Amino acid sequence: MHILRFSDLCDQGRVRGQRVFIRADLNVPLDAAGRITEDTRIRASVPCIRMALEAGAAVMVTSHLGRPKEGALRPEDSLAPVAARLAELLGREVPLVADWVDGVEVQPGQVVLLENCRANPGEKKNDPALAQQMARLCDIYVNDAFGTAHRAEGTTYGIAEYAPTACAGPLLAAEIDALTRALAHPKRPLVAIVAGSKVSTKLTILQSLAEKVDQLIVGGGIANTFMLAAGLPIGKSLAEADLVGEARAVIEAMAARGAEVPIPTDVVTAKAFAADAEATTKRAQDVQDDDMVLDIGPETAARLAQQLQAAGTIVWNGPVGVFEFEQFAGGTRAIAEAIAASGAFSIAGGGDTLAAIAKFGIEDRVGYISTGGGAFLEVLEGKELPAFEVLQRRAGTR
Repeated sequence: MHILRFSDLCDQGRVRGQRVFIRADLNVPLDAAGRITEDTRIRASVPCIRMALEAGAAVMVTSHLGRPKEGALRPEDSLAPVAARLAELLGREVPLVADWVDGVEVQPGQVVLLENCRANPGEKKNDPALAQQMARLCDIYVNDAFGTAHRAEGTTYGIAEYAPTACAGPLLAAEIDALTRALAHPKRPLVAIVAGSKVSTKLTILQSLAEKVDQLIVGGGIANTFMLAAGLPIGKSLAEADLVGEARAVIEAMAARGAEVPIPTDVVTAKAFAADAEATTKRAQDVQDDDMVLDIGPETAARLAQQLQAAGTIVWNGPVGVFEFEQFAGGTRAIAEAIAASGAFSIAGGGDTLAAIAKFGIEDRVGYISTGGGAFLEVLEGKELPAFEVLQRRAGTR
């Protein structure tokens, strides 16, 4: 993917004295008192900001936070807590600027945080007039917000069309490189793990991956639907019986290419979905009418782990069982540990996946952990993200 990279501009000395507008993803969770409860996204944005400051730029940073109503910023939607945390991380003052669309005062070597961009009328609909107005604020536009790359909004798309220079920040560039390595030019075998509660929410992803991967491991409620498609009983487990035909089509499409959707041979069941439910391991064909399948069994987990050990590339989206309950965490733990021990390049994304990675302590043994939820899924689905498209187009005409 041919894009202009902010790091290259800095290395070439093209940033000194320039006004740099960084679209970051600072949409962090806040508690009822407005305190940040988890700051990963803020910490992930710091390298790009430091890069701009060290290159001698006048730096403007903005992001969305929550779901503000355009034209009416509520106190709970303010980026004030983010400005305070950024100041701590950068070791310098980070003024928060409101009503910034008409102009911003910032000097080279300084950084300001521009108030919640989604409060600006026209942001979500990518109003051209707003985009042009924002583009006049800067000499260089930097998109460093992969989590919003699937949205064509004013600060993620429109401004990139009109800014004198538009490029990708280090976080976005790293996402592009990792996704390209995993999906466009993978080392084979390419194994994808797609799990979740419903086939319907990930059907297009499954169909897209069925054309590319060598093995497609399904988990959670999705696996239950595939078990139905394979003629296995699932009791009262979560499944979508009306999508059995689609699941079977994915299995057949994979088989036609000599690829595989591994179906569980053993499962862990319970009579109820509860933290204190008793777990029972049984053969997949022995699931009773009053059973709920809540994890893959140890035999299946061992077989999948062996396949992951032999993989060249692994794409992981979703835990394969109810890993939040310890008695149903065995399958996801085995998958996580196999990925960590594998010599394959691995990329993981999605909130539940990141939670599993944190629970099993393998953060430093996954090749790349994606920062985007919806954007990551849309790439798996085979869609071209608006932010990628506009940066590629601008790179060809700069």
